[in-house]
Amino acid sequence: MDPVSHSDKHRPLAREELPDDTAALARFLLGKLVVRDLPEGRVSGRIVETEAYVVGDAAGHGFRGMTQRNRSLFLEAGHAYVYLAYGTSFMLNVSSETKGVGTGVLIRALEPLEGVAIMRLNRGVERLRDLARGPGRLAAALRIDRSLDGIDLCREGPLWLAHDECEPGAIGQGIRIGISKDADRLLRFYVRESPFVSGPASLNR
Repeated sequence: MDPVSHSDKHRPLAREELPDDTAALARFLLGKLVVRDLPEGRVSGRIVETEAYVVGDAAGHGFRGMTQRNRSLFLEAGHAYVYLAYGTSFMLNVSSETKGVGTGVLIRALEPLEGVAIMRLNRGVERLRDLARGPGRLAAALRIDRSLDGIDLCREGPLWLAHDECEPGAIGQGIRIGISKDADRLLRFYVRESPFVSGPASLNR
């Protein structure tokens, strides 16, 4: 693959383009790309579902302050915060707002675009819809782990966020999935009618 042509195709998001507000960033990221370069090739997907974890949010990892584990969440907007959930699945988050705040956006689901064969090997499944539908599946498909924690997602590297020519279409909004604190807040955003959105159908109407 020609790296020059791919750089043109996948122009990284500039930090100054990112909305200052966490919920606004969660909406803004819909339709954008997550790009992952692996030794065997490039993998990418279009973001179709996000969750915002805002200031004062009891469900957010930054709610009680900075720790060694969550320090990347407190970086300036556009950095990766990667953590291991339930001891089994990595989760990719994008730090938001200003340095020291501790808020972020969870990338919940992707529509696979490039490197589908690599994703299938990474996940051990064949069905396209299931490759990156859910944050744990997404991280596994793109081989995202703690080694990428803190990386700048606004410049090309092993993992970054990029523009896409496709508009996301109608956006839905609902409660977040799998949390017990501040569970009724409407801070999950998703592309309506996308088959790659996670969660039960009752939450995606």
